[in-house]
Amino acid sequence: MNRADIKQRLQQLAQDKGFIAVGCATARRLDEQDNTLRSWLEKGYQGSMGYMERNLDKRLDPRLLVPGAKTVIVFLYNYFPAEQQLPDVPKIARYAWGEDYHRVVKDHIYDIVKELETHTGKINGRVFVDSAPVMERQWAALAGLGWLGKNSLLLRKGVGSYFFIGTIVCDLELEPDQPTTHHCGECTACIDACPTQAIVADGVVDAGRCISYITIESKAPMPDEIRSNNEGWAFGCDICQEVCPWNKFSQPHAETRFEPQQAFHTWDMNEWEQMDENMFNAVFGKTPLTRAGWQKLKNSLGTD
Repeated sequence: MNRADIKQRLQQLAQDKGFIAVGCATARRLDEQDNTLRSWLEKGYQGSMGYMERNLDKRLDPRLLVPGAKTVIVFLYNYFPAEQQLPDVPKIARYAWGEDYHRVVKDHIYDIVKELETHTGKINGRVFVDSAPVMERQWAALAGLGWLGKNSLLLRKGVGSYFFIGTIVCDLELEPDQPTTHHCGECTACIDACPTQAIVADGVVDAGRCISYITIESKAPMPDEIRSNNEGWAFGCDICQEVCPWNKFSQPHAETRFEPQQAFHTWDMNEWEQMDENMFNAVFGKTPLTRAGWQKLKNSLGTD
């Protein structure tokens, strides 16, 4: 198969596996991101996420992760749920309702790689889903899958932002797609809605003020200032997505492994507060909530 045929087959496989879209970008060093990333780090906006400072060269150049890489293939996978959480219970970010996305999305991408290899022979590459120093949103933008919004998330016209990003960094030489234009315009809905003022500039988020970071990544107790303004979020936060006009186009996902645990539909506040570690592991053991863990969730609930 020639390059055009391989790419066409890639696109068909991605569609068959339920991906929203797939795009390609030439593997290279992201020189245009160098100063932006270093400035963000120098200002301490990474909070306690020390891993953001490590492997900086690899973060900027995927060819250091996969020697001989020629293409970064980027996939978008929908996670927007059809259901809503019950009112007056701890709010959990939508991406965490079902099975851990790292496993789900990787499984689908590995299936695509196996099928592609029947046409191309062995592919030298690695699959990443939010699990390595890869600037996934930037690569998705370069691959023409959307643009970086003012909340720093990738936005796709007619779709929104409720999707996961997965990548293959590999030695396949495929025709790159062209970046799209930005479509945020003068809208500042995400900036205006953030209750902790974490979006400090267009596309710049101070993790130390971000509810998502504080309820998941931070090892410190939730600051009183944040607790009084977090609007009930106990794990993650969807506020900047909920107010984004582009997310009015969000459609429910069709991934059975993302179906939410029954607790999201049935538990009242008392059941959340009475949950012990064994119950947490039994109910949420396969979900992203394990990233924070039972004790962190209890702290976010204010029942520590």
